[in-house]
Amino acid sequence: MAPDPTRYNLPDSFIAALLRGARGRCPRCGEGAVFRKWLKPHDHCGVCGLDLSVQQADDFPAYIGIFVVGHLLAPIVIAMIGTYGLSAWLTLAIILPVAVIMLLVMLQPTKGAVISFLWWHGIGAFKRERRLPEDEP
Repeated sequence: MAPDPTRYNLPDSFIAALLRGARGRCPRCGEGAVFRKWLKPHDHCGVCGLDLSVQQADDFPAYIGIFVVGHLLAPIVIAMIGTYGLSAWLTLAIILPVAVIMLLVMLQPTKGAVISFLWWHGIGAFKRERRLPEDEP
């Protein structure tokens, strides 16, 4: 049975769906929690019943996190060594804990956004759902 898009508060746009996922909310209804543990998604949304067990985010959220954190910290590392003359070891001692903390903080929102991305585009076993034109406010 196909889901009825009029029964749920479907997101208006791709960005709205990504933001729902980044906040740890169901991409379809925006109300149910996506995660039951830190990175373990629920099998189904508790509100709208969206099957989240079919998501295949795999390692992509970690790749995004490494890419973003690396690009944010690269100028800081260059400034610490080049401008302030700190040794490479001191820079490493400062930057490594900061990088690990940044990665851990952004990993769950990134995974939620990737799950929303997969749902929005109907990738994998997700079914693509959109608002019907007559449902527009």
